[in-house]
Amino acid sequence: MTVVGPFGLSVRDQALEADVQTGLSAVEAGLLDATKSEVPFITEAAQHLVRAGGKRFRPLLVMLAAQFGDPYAPGIVPAAVVVELTHLATLYHDDVMDEADVRRGVDSANTRWGNSVAVLTGDFLFARASHILADLGPEAVRIQAEAFERLVTGQILETAGPRDGRDPVSHYLDVIGGKTGSLIAVSGRFGALMSGADESVVDILTQYGERLGVAFQLADDVLDIASDSHESGKTPGTDLREGIPTLPILLLRARAAEHGHADDLALVELLDGDLADDARLAEALRRLRVHPALEQARRDTIRYAEEARAALTPLPEGYAKSALIELCDAVVHRAG
Repeated sequence: MTVVGPFGLSVRDQALEADVQTGLSAVEAGLLDATKSEVPFITEAAQHLVRAGGKRFRPLLVMLAAQFGDPYAPGIVPAAVVVELTHLATLYHDDVMDEADVRRGVDSANTRWGNSVAVLTGDFLFARASHILADLGPEAVRIQAEAFERLVTGQILETAGPRDGRDPVSHYLDVIGGKTGSLIAVSGRFGALMSGADESVVDILTQYGERLGVAFQLADDVLDIASDSHESGKTPGTDLREGIPTLPILLLRARAAEHGHADDLALVELLDGDLADDARLAEALRRLRVHPALEQARRDTIRYAEEARAALTPLPEGYAKSALIELCDAVVHRAG
């Protein structure tokens, strides 16, 4: 048994492992090439997060989805570079919006160079992704444009908040379906499409990616509270301190509003206070880690991962399908 990709994903076939490893290495080289500029400062800023590393979850999904067609087709690696560049670009913009100080264990671009440089660097990465897309054909451009529209819509919905009368939890699931699910869905779609897989397979892997993407984000929500490590790439409690409404917090607020239990109301009051204070943040994390809302968020993570697994049922059995199933298990494992 060998290990590749994020979360220690096991690949039990040497040929598949070789294909995936070769593909991911080519993606890494493609990312560095795509972020080079004639202006050294732009290269430094654009490669800042590339060199910081990351799970490369989306390129991995592209490589695995390509196994259902011709895994050596010429469009696969460029498509994987496109989805990762798009993801990286959103991180530059997200860090400005969230006023984040750290990303992937290094100073965020906005902390290092200021908001203007961070936003423009994200725009530069979008431009480079579009340049690569142009060589993949009009269908690929259309797919990416639709996904990007969903991604931005999700970001806008998050910023605007739920409209009057809308359930905040339902609103949030729509947000992460756009912000996270859309690009992971495209990863599965591009891998299958570029490999020449049957249209039914392309549809299956698109639906799989959509559900897995939501599970992936919900697992991050749980990790922000439950983890004592840096598994999520951020210090635990980061989202909490920044006031980002993750699923456990939304579930807590809904429970407090519905039942009015004193402990729930007191915890909500604590969360609404100044969590810049380390002691208050630690107390909030301690109480959230034993609260039923966190366990409910875990169950929701598992539910979406199981839906992703179920979507794979029509695919032929084999090592690639097993690896995709194991990705579901790995996402759930992250959430405890």
